Amino acid sequence: MERGSSESFTRMGTLGIEEECFVVDGDGRPTSGTDELVYEHDPPEVLEGRLDHELFKFVIETQTPLIERPEDARGALLEIRRALVEYAEEHGYQIAAAGLHPLAKWRELEHAEKPRYQSQLDRIQYPQHRNTTAGVHVHVGVDDADKAVWIANELRWYVPIMLALSANSPYWNGFDTGLESARGKIFEALPNTGMPTHFEDYEAFDTFERRMLEADSIRDRGELWYDVRPHTEHGTVEIRTPDGQADPDIVLAFVEYCHALVEALAEEYEDGTTGERHRRELLDDNKWRAIRNGHDATFIDRDLEGTVGLGEVVDRECERLGIDGIKDVYDSPSGTDTQRRLRQEEGTDALCESLLLEGE
Repeated sequence: MERGSSESFTRMGTLGIEEECFVVDGDGRPTSGTDELVYEHDPPEVLEGRLDHELFKFVIETQTPLIERPEDARGALLEIRRALVEYAEEHGYQIAAAGLHPLAKWRELEHAEKPRYQSQLDRIQYPQHRNTTAGVHVHVGVDDADKAVWIANELRWYVPIMLALSANSPYWNGFDTGLESARGKIFEALPNTGMPTHFEDYEAFDTFERRMLEADSIRDRGELWYDVRPHTEHGTVEIRTPDGQADPDIVLAFVEYCHALVEALAEEYEDGTTGERHRRELLDDNKWRAIRNGHDATFIDRDLEGTVGLGEVVDRECERLGIDGIKDVYDSPSGTDTQRRLRQEEGTDALCESLLLEGE
């Protein structure tokens, strides 16, 4: 059984960024499935070992190398994106990003043949067969295992904020769901997803992970698909909340926010701050508010006294943490608003084009 270790948590503040994107054709439409980019050709050197299919062949994931300093995140992300776009173009494809591709119909798409995904399809069935989702995952290094679990507990209140800001998936299977982030709800149909519960310390999390493996509830540690989790191999806290984004500045705003949050929470832990013990049900309600309302969401506040609008949270967080990226995201139309406007006013060609990643 693949297990992690408390000894993995050795470094504070490093970063890693994983992006799930779509392989589309020259018109920006989803490809039914291709192995060309992952298995049939050698990718550029920067992508070696950092490129793979997700569940569907038309969903592809990239990973940055370890990023030592937050100021290096932009260069690392853009280098990976540029290489992917150029590599895809060499073989007649383009790359797009959103939480869901608005024209992807899961019954028409090929699943990856990787044994891990075939096993998941066999075990999970319908919820996994339709899982055309794509997100952004941010890893932040933490130098102590108990600290990482404490930080992950605290981050649970913040992940609906990130989901609301990132809302970029109104369409699923070709129709408008009426949601701002349909991805957030579709992915929750899988087991071991959504808002995790509170863990007392690393030992409690490790016991849970081991029991899930021994009970054959999961086949590997990576099948704990919660919105935030201690990553017991990389020694990080992994935030898995935002919808996929074509605009790298939006991704980098979330990277900035995640890094600042983890650093601030680490200081609270070291100061002996008592953590919040929010009920998961209240946090689930906040996540639903994000899924349904996006930038217009209000949330049960962190102190559980009343509600607070997303704009107020963003202002509060930017001032508290000394950041500004998420303010720019909030002040701009959401991805969902842009998708709906383009589809209604300019048609599906413009919609598909808006989701394409650019090489430069």
